[in-house]
Amino acid sequence: MNVKEYTERIVKNVSRVIIGKDEVIRQLVVCFLAGGHVLLEDLPGSGKTMLLRAFAKSIGGSFKRIQFTPDLLPSDLTGINFYNQKEGEFVFRKGPVFSNVVLADEINRATPRTQSALLEAMEERQVTADGETYALDEPFIVMGTQNPIESYGTFPLPEAQLDRFFMKLSMGYMERDQEISLMGRRDAKDIIGELDAAIDASDTASARREAAAVTVSDDVKAYIMDIVEKTRNSRETACGVSARGTIALYKASQITAAMSGRNYVIPEDVKCEAIPVLSHRMLTAPGSHRDVENIMRRILADTAVPLENV
Repeated sequence: MNVKEYTERIVKNVSRVIIGKDEVIRQLVVCFLAGGHVLLEDLPGSGKTMLLRAFAKSIGGSFKRIQFTPDLLPSDLTGINFYNQKEGEFVFRKGPVFSNVVLADEINRATPRTQSALLEAMEERQVTADGETYALDEPFIVMGTQNPIESYGTFPLPEAQLDRFFMKLSMGYMERDQEISLMGRRDAKDIIGELDAAIDASDTASARREAAAVTVSDDVKAYIMDIVEKTRNSRETACGVSARGTIALYKASQITAAMSGRNYVIPEDVKCEAIPVLSHRMLTAPGSHRDVENIMRRILADTAVPLENV
């Protein structure tokens, strides 16, 4: 199974639950194949939980949802050592982070200490408790959610932690006809319960190998670098994209090319992924009247596109 068919199967399966959001689902697959994590910023009731539940069923993986609150402790995520009286020894009880697909709901409502515990697990793919290291399940993806409007009682993620999310997405409202079609439909939980896995672990491993083999010409690499450097040199940004962001855009472009059935990257692949992959890694300068996505669009419009040898 190639990457194109792999993506089509997942999108078709998940879209049985989440209507009209095929592009968001596709971007989630991009992130999953890249081994990254997603920050989803959207209003309550937009289907974030259902999206990830359906995705977990589609990849044949386990799913855990964690509601982040100010009293949530790091051990509530990672797990604890408890004394087993029957065995007469301490035993590690795994926390919800030991799952293939983890939903960190309202991640900005937990304290920085708890946020850091999750972000460490995301980066290192392991948990350390009392000197013992435990590897997390594979494949592994975290989707952190935030409410863009209600900020009372939240602990905003610092830029260094935002940078660890591969991309930032937003589902937004449905089209009128799409939302009308939801009225009277069966409960989404019932539909998810009927979903079968669209792919398996071997399909994921094969798709990742195919995407990693996609070639990127020197001209396209230079194009990626031109975009990144403009985020660093713009008067509208106080902080540009890091090297981690450069690598993320490179990988996302490879996967997008493979999804289109090509074994080489073209500039349109880079443009397609630049905003979701780079925007949240930028910090606007004081006095700037544009948000980061609009700054990113202007940078893309102002960056010369290579036309030959791509």
